[in-house]
Amino acid sequence: MFILATFDTIKPELGLLVWTVIIFSIFWFLMRNFAFRSIIDALETRDNSIQDAMTEAEQARAEMESFKGENAKILGEARAEQASIMKEARAAKNQVIAEAKTKAKVEANKVVASALVEINTEKVAAMTEMKKESGTFALAIAEKVMDMKLKGNDNEGFANGLIDNINLN
Repeated sequence: MFILATFDTIKPELGLLVWTVIIFSIFWFLMRNFAFRSIIDALETRDNSIQDAMTEAEQARAEMESFKGENAKILGEARAEQASIMKEARAAKNQVIAEAKTKAKVEANKVVASALVEINTEKVAAMTEMKKESGTFALAIAEKVMDMKLKGNDNEGFANGLIDNINLN
């Protein structure tokens, strides 16, 4: 507290005023020659680069406007080309489907014809087998009937019973 009690506000004295002006002048001279020049040059460089960037941005904006027209034209052409490609693709699809249907019909007809031939072949084979078996059964029945007649029994019911007992394997 003792130190603060003796502290007075700055009293402007002539010596203090002279030294302040001299130091400030030296400081101002050094700042002007060394610091302010660099700062001013940097600010001018920055201002020039900003102006160049603004000019380039305007040029880019103008180019973008011209590109918009070109892009619209190219987009229209692309859409027209897409439509023609889609039309060709639909036509190709329909053609492939028609060809596939035709081939399927031809194959189906071949399969049906083959099946009919096979059915007829099996039918003929079955008829032949049936004739063979019926002949064998008829001979077996005739043999038994002849045995019965030779033994003296003439029984028609016996022949019908033999027919019923024949195993049709």
